[in-house]
Amino acid sequence: MTTPEWVKDAVFYQIFPDRFAKSKRVPKKGLNLETWDSPPTVYGFKGGDLLGVTEHLDYLHELGITAIYFNPVFASAANHRYHTYDYYNVDPLLGGNDALRELLDSAHARGIRVVLDGVFNHASRGLWQFHHTLENGAGSPYVAWFYFDPRRLYGKKHFGAYPNRWEQFLLQMRRDSCAAIGYKGWWELPALPKFNTQTPAVREFIFDVAEQWIKFGIDGWRLDVPAEIDDDAFWQEFRRRVKAINPEAYIVGEIWEESQRWLQGDQFDAVMNYLVTIASLGFFTGKHLDQKETNRAGGYRNKVRPLNVTEFAERIEHILALYDPAITQVQLNLLDSHDTPRFITSASGDLASLKLAMLFMFTYPGAPCIYYGDEIGMEGRHDPDCRRSFPWNESKWDHALLNYVKQCIALRKAHPALRRGSYQPLYAADGVYAFGRKLDAERLVIALNAAEETRTIDIAVESLDLADGPLTAIFGRTQASVQDGKINSLRLSPRSAVVLERK
Repeated sequence: MTTPEWVKDAVFYQIFPDRFAKSKRVPKKGLNLETWDSPPTVYGFKGGDLLGVTEHLDYLHELGITAIYFNPVFASAANHRYHTYDYYNVDPLLGGNDALRELLDSAHARGIRVVLDGVFNHASRGLWQFHHTLENGAGSPYVAWFYFDPRRLYGKKHFGAYPNRWEQFLLQMRRDSCAAIGYKGWWELPALPKFNTQTPAVREFIFDVAEQWIKFGIDGWRLDVPAEIDDDAFWQEFRRRVKAINPEAYIVGEIWEESQRWLQGDQFDAVMNYLVTIASLGFFTGKHLDQKETNRAGGYRNKVRPLNVTEFAERIEHILALYDPAITQVQLNLLDSHDTPRFITSASGDLASLKLAMLFMFTYPGAPCIYYGDEIGMEGRHDPDCRRSFPWNESKWDHALLNYVKQCIALRKAHPALRRGSYQPLYAADGVYAFGRKLDAERLVIALNAAEETRTIDIAVESLDLADGPLTAIFGRTQASVQDGKINSLRLSPRSAVVLERK
């Protein structure tokens, strides 16, 4: 199983381009923009751009970031840019192609990779080929690019690309956008006409887009809703085309479920590891979990619920057994995203919940990914609230949390066992979960106490081959030693964690 080596060592940072930073070099005069600090709205734009990101790369470098995953950057009529109307050009509001060129060069000079969001299941009503068919009906050369109602194509009924409220209601009730408005929309949404990827010209179009931007210099693709293109041959060819240009390009799919089908080595390198996200939300938040708000995220489908430590341990063991270790090492691990409430909000503002989950993510196999602003304590309910603008006024930052996240990142970078080592479950009882990581001569023990009380525990560590003697706490404060294959009387304060090392 071959996966990109660099991803095993990567620390990702997810950026929503309209909300991270804006540059004076991208003209804003005369634009109808919301004020930067006002609450985000469904349709409003804040004016963030790619040159703004470039101008803050030193912040990301100092944080310890080595890769950025961007939400879509191509021309679109939506602030989230999942409504793509020009796949060959970066949105002018973001600075255009020249801004991406400068960003890539500046990021690469700092050792930071860049992964773009590929939205290939659906386009927008503004895509030329779709618009051409609306104008010309059955006479358009692009009639096979989407799924159209024949009655509309032959002029027997009008297209309803912009339905009124009553038509919207009927569309939702029927779950049949072809009948309601004349073409198939993704999730029956009029703004998102679904590509017909069985059409050879459509396949070539998408493969060409993927190839162009890899040649331009991006380091991989995050694929939006790829399971909606239910076609193994399509994704196998996508992989062949991308990897032929850059064998180390990262291909990661947005799939919220178990993903064995796509992770056999012939399609994706990894998926967004929402299975671990859901488990972390259930365990580390404890009594603080806001279950109702968290499950508003459609992808969770009411799967987030409180978990005791035994349930959490069983889920982690199950997840680790799903895939080849080479894939597990490059899974994109995350605590939240643009599609979910912020973790701190799901935890009802409890900082200890976030810190426990953050340390777990940075000591667990796979590439950790920070959603922009989590490191300074940004909050946010379900979208659009989770897509607030980054506050560059440092008086609004939680500096203690920022330092904590920096320590987590530094810990991972300093210890190869956390990036490439084996994973050994060691203990799961009374709200405490402990595991070991080992690689060559390096041995680490990570213990997380999610309970509201102090715990004093004994941990059997025979599986780590630890000789008798003292252990050094390299994260957290405690004393510990090994005797006869066991760590005896390890004391953990409430809602705390420790990482122990054999020197």
